[in-house]
Amino acid sequence: MSSTTVRGAGAWLRRAWASSGHERNTVLMICKSALAATVAWWIAHDLLHAKSPAFAPFSAVLIMNVTVYQSVWQAARYTGAVTVGVAVQAVLGFLIGPDLFVFPLVALIALTIGQWPVLGEQRSQVATAAFFAFSTYATGSTPHQRAIDLGEIVVMVLIGCGLGVLVNMCIAPPLRYRGAEQGLRSLACEIGSLLREMTEGLREQDLSKERTQAWVAAGERAHRSVTQARAALDTAQNSLPLNPRRFLPAHRKYLTFHRYRRVLDAMERAVHQLASLTRSLHQWREREETYTYTPVLRAYADFTASLEGIANTLSELDADSLEEQAEQVCRQSTSAQRALEDVLDAAQQHQLPLADPSRPYGVLIVEATRLMEEFQYTGDTLKTAAAAPE
Repeated sequence: MSSTTVRGAGAWLRRAWASSGHERNTVLMICKSALAATVAWWIAHDLLHAKSPAFAPFSAVLIMNVTVYQSVWQAARYTGAVTVGVAVQAVLGFLIGPDLFVFPLVALIALTIGQWPVLGEQRSQVATAAFFAFSTYATGSTPHQRAIDLGEIVVMVLIGCGLGVLVNMCIAPPLRYRGAEQGLRSLACEIGSLLREMTEGLREQDLSKERTQAWVAAGERAHRSVTQARAALDTAQNSLPLNPRRFLPAHRKYLTFHRYRRVLDAMERAVHQLASLTRSLHQWREREETYTYTPVLRAYADFTASLEGIANTLSELDADSLEEQAEQVCRQSTSAQRALEDVLDAAQQHQLPLADPSRPYGVLIVEATRLMEEFQYTGDTLKTAAAAPE
């Protein structure tokens, strides 16, 4: 093992120890899975002396998930899939027998049932359970023993799933509201980075091909961050049902995320407006031979700089200090509104050809107005959230 790998592993472990995040969540999930599997094996092997004890720890690990709700849902689907697979073998086995020609019939029926969408990602377990059941049935000596062995498979799965859900629910049950905040913060960082690059380029009057292409690439990264933020928000929402931690006083204000969702919607619309804006600036470079309207560019740079300040505040979003941040965003929105008025005044003063559809100026002004609306809406939403904590 190279020294680079060792250092990387050491840094990963230090991050897991020092602060909450992906690394610590991963370690916690591994430990909980190991605990559930060990207890399941002990019950199945040492207490019940099961013939197929491995089904219990395997089931416990399989349904361990990032949220209690998903663990319960996957346990139900997995148990249903295994029960159906065992039932297919039981019916065919007792009606026809364990002969070789029965196996393809079991496979065809189990694989067909495995296409049932209700079972979700556990659909493949129908065939897997049916094959294990066929093996178990074939080794049985009497019909009574075969029935007991097949029933034991379902019991082992129930024990494993039950222990997996119990461990996930009782030992540090995951509550992912911080993940929702982190998703919004990451998105705000991408937006702020794009606005900062645009401000620098506009102030330097540098609308070169390389620079505008860099803005377009930054806009694409922001689009990807929108998808990631929405996934984090959905995970946070799914971490609430069946989670006992939500009843603790410290977590009661995080019981819903509809205001965060509205903030995300506004930020997503802002990303779309920024994409249109970067395309318009790229067209400016392609269609304008001279920069006759440099005062407008400078005013636009001041406007994007004011929006960058709002994005920087959103990049530090924290529910525990939401009231102060909401007030700061509102103050920054007022400054940004004044900067937008300066852009409109400069456009009027220098007689910008806003009505000419072949030139980008009209789109620049429209997108600036829409951007201001979305950032203003974001500030209003945060202010409402701070005034009425969830």
